[in-house]
Amino acid sequence: MGSDRAPKPEVEGAILAARHYGVRILLVGKEDLIRAETAMHPAAQQLPIEIVHASEVIGMQEKAAQAVKQKRDSSMRVGLRLVREKRAAGFVSAGNTGAAMVTAKLVLGVLPGVDRPALAAVFPTAASTASIMLDVGANVDCKPHNLQQFAIMGEIYFRTMFAERFAKADCPRVGLLSIGEEETKGNELTRETFKILKTMPMNFIGNVEGRDLYNGHVDVIVCDGFVGNVALKISEGLVDTVRALLKESLQATITRQMGYLLARRAFQDFKKRLDYSEYGGAPLLGIKGVAIVSHGSSNSLAIKNAIRVAAEFARTNLNTKIEEQLQIAGHALGHANQAAAREPHPSISG
Repeated sequence: MGSDRAPKPEVEGAILAARHYGVRILLVGKEDLIRAETAMHPAAQQLPIEIVHASEVIGMQEKAAQAVKQKRDSSMRVGLRLVREKRAAGFVSAGNTGAAMVTAKLVLGVLPGVDRPALAAVFPTAASTASIMLDVGANVDCKPHNLQQFAIMGEIYFRTMFAERFAKADCPRVGLLSIGEEETKGNELTRETFKILKTMPMNFIGNVEGRDLYNGHVDVIVCDGFVGNVALKISEGLVDTVRALLKESLQATITRQMGYLLARRAFQDFKKRLDYSEYGGAPLLGIKGVAIVSHGSSNSLAIKNAIRVAAEFARTNLNTKIEEQLQIAGHALGHANQAAAREPHPSISG
């Protein structure tokens, strides 16, 4: 109920997902509005789609913590409660991102070893693969141990969901987003995080820069939610600009229009690779359940693919893998800290 054009894209996306993926959908929100929308799609009556009433809606402009506290019958809270009660395998929302995270933590709780959940977004690369970046907006202020947890969750997520698809070795390359490749570059957060990640049992390749987001040199990019969200929104704006400029250029002359007709399939493939709706939404990693957060302007295709991502996430038992690796990482980090504490400190003479 919280997206820019709700509930139209949600209903249309649910119909597409139920038809193509054979999944059962529970549409959560104001029943009268949802029924009015589903009535425009007679075929929906033959599909496994049900409506669960929720009397309240959290808007995009509302403060997350306050709205979650006051609106106990919001569509978000009711939907996540269905996941907690095992009546649903996953939750999808294109509404208020902050409210989705706060509600998920409140209703489902976090995995042992996780302080803060993180949103992981997928980006296409020049190597015809994909990279993921986290966090892209769930946590504005982070500590080094938060980024350590993001790295572990992102590495497992990529290894589980993408490694086989892109014929990658079972050892994703993890990079820390900074302003330079050298270990000494960046702010205090990145420098301290670098020290931790290089001791972790993962393929940490060091600092990466913004250009590495799309060149295919790294599989998992770790950053705080402030930096990640800025990078995400810049990327979305750039994609829209490239599309507009390309369309304008192709329509400039008859010769270019003819060229476009001859290469139309290639241009369609290009557009599809850059279209965020093809990737559905960003999973909220680190919670006890499955929650996918989509863009507020999501269309029906984006909702359909977000449901696909939720179904795949639920089937892979990803949370168990994350929990196991976080436990191992916690032990490893504890031993490293104990060893560092036992090392003699050099004396300083004046």
